[in-house]
Parts: sequence; C-alpha cells; structure tokens
Amino acid sequence: MTHEQEQQERTIENMRRLMAQRDMAPAAEPQRDWSRWGWLGAAALFIFGKAQWLFALAKLAKLQTLLTMLVSIAVYAQVFGWPYAVGFVLLIFVHELGHAVAMWQQGIPAGAPVFIPFVGAVIAMRGMPRDAWVEAVVGIGGPLLGTVGAIGCLIAALITSSPLMFALSAAGFLINLFNMIPISPLDGGRIVGVMSRWIWLVGYIVGGAMFLLTYSPMLLLILILGLFQLPSLFAPRREGYYDVSMGKRVVMGVAYFGLLAVLAAGAAISEAFTAELGQPQRLAVLFSSALVTLAGRGSR
Repeated sequence: MTHEQEQQERTIENMRRLMAQRDMAPAAEPQRDWSRWGWLGAAALFIFGKAQWLFALAKLAKLQTLLTMLVSIAVYAQVFGWPYAVGFVLLIFVHELGHAVAMWQQGIPAGAPVFIPFVGAVIAMRGMPRDAWVEAVVGIGGPLLGTVGAIGCLIAALITSSPLMFALSAAGFLINLFNMIPISPLDGGRIVGVMSRWIWLVGYIVGGAMFLLTYSPMLLLILILGLFQLPSLFAPRREGYYDVSMGKRVVMGVAYFGLLAVLAAGAAISEAFTAELGQPQRLAVLFSSALVTLAGRGSR
C-alpha cells in the first residue's frame, strides 16, 4: 500500500469516527431527559399513591361520622319521631363541633365524632393538653357552642311558635346544663380543674342529689365511673400542669358560671313553653335529656 493510499484510509477512518460521534451525541441527551422524567414520574406515582391512602382514610373518618349520625337518627326516630330525631342529633353535632374547634385552636389533633344512640357522641382527643387551662378550654368549647345551638332553636321557636323547636331548645339547654356538672367525665369536670380540684367533690354531691330527683340511669353510671376516677384526679400530674395564672383562673370561672346562668335561664324559658306542648313532645324532651349526656370525650 502506497503512502497516499494509507493517508486516504486514515482520512476515511477519521471521518467515520466523526460521523459516529455526531450520531451518538444527540442520543445521549434524550437518555438523560428520560432518566430525569423517570424519577419525576416515579415520585409523582409515589405521592399519588400515598395521597390515595390519605383520601381514603379521610373519607372513612367522614363516613364513620355520617353513618353513626344516621344510625342515631334512626334509633331516636323510633322513640321520638323523625323531625325531633334529626334536630336532636344536629344539636349533639354542634356540641361536639365546639370541642373540635377548641382542640384545633389549641393545636390538639382531634378525631372524627362518633355518635352512640342514648349516650351522645365521642370525639377523640389525640393529644395531651399541656396544662389545666387548655383542658378547660377544650371542655367548655362543647357546651359553649351547644348553648348557641339551643339559643338558635329558642329564637326560631319564638318566631314560628313551632312546638318542635321549643322541644329542641329545651332539650339543648338541659343537656348542655347537665354536662356542666363538675363531674368527670362530663365537660364540667374538665373545666373546673383549672379553678380548683376541690370543686369535683361539690360536683359529686350535686350529681348525687340530681340522681335522687331523676333516677337517671345514665347519671348513675357517670357517678359510678366518676368515683373510680376520683383518686386519679387528685394523683400527681406532670410538673406545672396546674400552674395557671390567677387571671386565667378568673376568666374561666366567669365563663363557667356565666354559661351556667345562661343555660339555666334558657332551660327555664323553654320549660315554660314546653309545659304547653303535647304529651309526645314533653316526653321527648324529658327522656332525651335524661338519657343523653354527651359524656364521651375520647382518649387522654
């Protein structure tokens, strides 16, 4: 092979290499793009998969609340009739919503409300209150919003002269008033702890007197449960739990006794009108108020 032929061969070989490099260069970039989009796609699928589980759990919690509400309405309707049953369960829901809002405001995770016929409803407190003040705020949230609901029913009753609304307002005031008795596990027991734990003893005296007047089986059950819990109420809590400023104690005291006064007045006004109701409406108020306590508050 001559020198010129060797030079031509080298030139052709160099051209082939250049063409090969040119052909391979564009192919590398799409590969990098595909790798990048592959990671993004995998991440998106992972997040979407987790979101599906979260959505499913959220729907399950909401469905649990809805289903237990419907079951409670159906059970109450067999005793009190459908219109009263619907309004009564909504009053319970408003009460529990007050607790949920208070937990949210205090940064405590809350579960979805679960309704239990002739007991009320339970909403889980998925966290410990940091002190007695927070526990009192969560405790008073339910009766506070429940009182607003009862007042709404009373206003509607006065405007429309509806026997149903008078019956609902009377039940709403009585139930929330009953819940303010300072006995654990009622809301009143949670509220008064920030003022003085000795008020719990007063609560048991009041509760015992009420039982002798009403012979309510639910009240008896609460008193029995409360007696078992009474020693634990005075057991040492974590350091600083009851170290609440005097200002907060006074504020909660005013709120507690002020709400008691409003509930007592509302119950008296409603009772004056329910005296004119027919026998079915009066029985609905008396039985529902005696049986339902809204005592469930969830884990501590």
